Amino acid sequence: MRRVLPSTQALACFESAARHISYTKAAQELSLTQSAVSRQIIALEEFVGVALFKRTRHGVLLTDAGLHYAKQVGRWLQGLERDTLDLMSHQGEGGPINLAAVPTFATRWLLPRLPQLAQQHPDITVHIDVQTRPFLFADTVFDAALYAGTPEQVARWPGVQAQWLMDEEVVPVCSPQLLATAQQRDLGRAWLPVGPEVIARLPLLQQSTRPQGWRQWFDAMHVDAPRALDGMRLELFSMLAVAASQGLGVALVPPMLIEQELARGDLIIACPQPLRGNRAYYLVTPALAADAQPSPALRVFSQWLQGRAQEIRGGKTE
Repeated sequence: MRRVLPSTQALACFESAARHISYTKAAQELSLTQSAVSRQIIALEEFVGVALFKRTRHGVLLTDAGLHYAKQVGRWLQGLERDTLDLMSHQGEGGPINLAAVPTFATRWLLPRLPQLAQQHPDITVHIDVQTRPFLFADTVFDAALYAGTPEQVARWPGVQAQWLMDEEVVPVCSPQLLATAQQRDLGRAWLPVGPEVIARLPLLQQSTRPQGWRQWFDAMHVDAPRALDGMRLELFSMLAVAASQGLGVALVPPMLIEQELARGDLIIACPQPLRGNRAYYLVTPALAADAQPSPALRVFSQWLQGRAQEIRGGKTE
């Protein structure tokens, strides 16, 4: 079946002119004459049967249709350029993976492990962009997503298949200095854990996206905590980790996201009683037809990722 596609030259001229709102600047960027750019855009408008620019005495302006189409074309050209550069750099072997990921999980768990992937599979390159909400893969260049959410949220994500990686468990963490001061201990004994009733008396750091987190933890521990909703509010686990390491309070954080802080001694697990919520981490990919297969690079990455998740589930953290 013949595809209904305009020429890439016409698209490149249109995208540049739309970005600059100027045929002259587009011509300078593309090393063409202004008349050549104008001809390409006229040909594109004739091809699609829609006016993309309106001409004024002072130059050109995008029509509503042109503004919408320019956003789409810009994304398509960017993806095409990225794939072309990847093909050139890999000389046809291996390949890239365009990954959408929740930021803290990507920064603190995935990135420290990617050198292992690079060593085992040097022909695979992972590109990562931040994405926290479900999206339509058809509207993006992403091949997969690392997503944190509930099973219900994953089930409502249309047109995808999801591989469960691990559940999210949080524990109270703080700086050793905070716990030593609160318990009137010397710093050398600060690593000794305390009970939930002691945590209830310490300053708490709240996660703004999970305002009931501490209350749920204290309820699970069967401890009365009148101040469970009090304390500084921060959005991301990474923010909570920094605030806790600076002695500002106790935070509920998954240990797998603070491995470096725990190893350095900047943070300690104040009470080793975890709370498992209904959130988990998933590798989400577009649903494929029954006879279709994922790309070799994505298949290898998926298997490698499952192995790293198994290490966490088995209690190992590298």
